[in-house]
Amino acid sequence: MSKGAHRKEGFQKKEVKEYEEEVLEISRVTRVVKGGRKLRFRATVVIGNKKGRVGLGVGKSNEVTGAIQKAISQAKKNLVNVTLDNTTIAHDTSIKYKAAKLYLRPAAPGTGIIAGGTVRKVLGLAGVKDILSKAIGTTNKICNARATVLALKNMRTTPAMERKAKALAAKKAAAQAQPKPQTPVKKPIAKPQNKPVAKQAGKPQEKSTKSE
Repeated sequence: MSKGAHRKEGFQKKEVKEYEEEVLEISRVTRVVKGGRKLRFRATVVIGNKKGRVGLGVGKSNEVTGAIQKAISQAKKNLVNVTLDNTTIAHDTSIKYKAAKLYLRPAAPGTGIIAGGTVRKVLGLAGVKDILSKAIGTTNKICNARATVLALKNMRTTPAMERKAKALAAKKAAAQAQPKPQTPVKKPIAKPQNKPVAKQAGKPQEKSTKSE
């Protein structure tokens, strides 16, 4: 068997993931038991599709990979829908979660994500591209991430967004109601055919044989 055949057999197409994953933190957790200290790993993972869905999960295991997989499975169970206004959030909001205080404010297109590391990752996976934010009170990544997810979950549609949606729906309905202009079908121009002129069939003139 040729080398190319072996490569084709071993080749597998990469599966397209529905949600993108981002590891926020991996820390070692030590628990003191009767027999001594028990060491485990804790992983904090945020997932999102960048289209208005985001989730946060925390997993613990004896191995790093196991902790990450547990965190991803928990994040899929905790997915929330985010109300977006094009590339930014719908309105201003402020939230307090334990020791974390977070302020979010919409921004004009082209501003970018003005936020810290943890908040930036959560907002980016949620689909926000332009926003102003400020996190104070603590540097704990889990608290800041949960505060961000909770703030996005509490977003509501504003009257301005409803008016925009109605205007877009009216434009689409008007465009569909208008009949499409029919393009006139051009008929092919008949080219004049040069027919051969038929000669008139006439009797040949007989020469006179009469002598003078």
